[in-house]
Amino acid sequence: MNEVTQSEDVLLDSFCRDLGLEVVYPGRGKVTLDTYSVCRPGLQLAGYFKFFESERILVLGNAEYEFLRDLTSEVRRERLREILSFQLEGNVFHCICRHRMARDLPVVPEMIEEARKVACPILRSDRMTTTIINDLFLYLNRKLAPSTTMHGVLMDVSGVGILLTGHSGIGKSETAMELIKRGHRLVADDSVIVRKIMDSLVGTSPEMIRYFMELRGIGIINIKNMFGSGTLLNEKEIELVMELENWEEGKAYDRLGEGSMYENILGVNVLKHTVPVKPGRNLSIIIEVAARNFRLKSMGYDAAQELIGRTIGR
Repeated sequence: MNEVTQSEDVLLDSFCRDLGLEVVYPGRGKVTLDTYSVCRPGLQLAGYFKFFESERILVLGNAEYEFLRDLTSEVRRERLREILSFQLEGNVFHCICRHRMARDLPVVPEMIEEARKVACPILRSDRMTTTIINDLFLYLNRKLAPSTTMHGVLMDVSGVGILLTGHSGIGKSETAMELIKRGHRLVADDSVIVRKIMDSLVGTSPEMIRYFMELRGIGIINIKNMFGSGTLLNEKEIELVMELENWEEGKAYDRLGEGSMYENILGVNVLKHTVPVKPGRNLSIIIEVAARNFRLKSMGYDAAQELIGRTIGR
């Protein structure tokens, strides 16, 4: 069973650097983020706090800023104090980002004063508020995504992300090598880091072994140096799992493609094919055909259904 882990802590410094945010007040100590939910606190600035999700990152745009400026200093301080009172003392805080207008208006002083009391960082950006919210969601959704490490090979075959699995020595790397020679691209060999980003699974290679592949009897090779960067991808969505196993006489294998099996990875069901391995079976061609058939089915065409329809129609 693969262990599910949180991808990484998001430090405030790297968060600001990656998204180009200006730090108005940095908070205290080591500040990390643990949520990718975003909220524009319009109702809260008006004094309505029912159903207020305080764990979210608060984003104040021009409308919220102008509303605050229209309030008296006493009311403004009271509203900000109540919003920030939901912040927890500790090393994890939720940031407030404000869209900077063209004339570079300063942050209202009451906001900084109340933020200092709970050590809540205040950040600023010159981008549109909707753009900031979208960037925040995409960035943190990727950084905070749950992840697991799986044994296998991840390939991009005809645009389909295929995860090859099976016990050690079954021939996954050798099959991947043949696919690379046939013009397909490698994402990860031997160890695949899988992240659940929204409802999709995205696989990548650990940085330590990126571009490397082990071939029994040959040793370690560098795919990038040997075949060029065009044979590689940094990451790919996993759409199909193909498990390689030794051929077992008498075992009933799927011959029509009607019996759909799935593998659950991080709570997401991925279509799975079990491919028996024996001398004379060209696995690379079988995997290419599986990728093309997957794309045809995703576009609504099913060869097995057509054949069954012809049979019934006789």
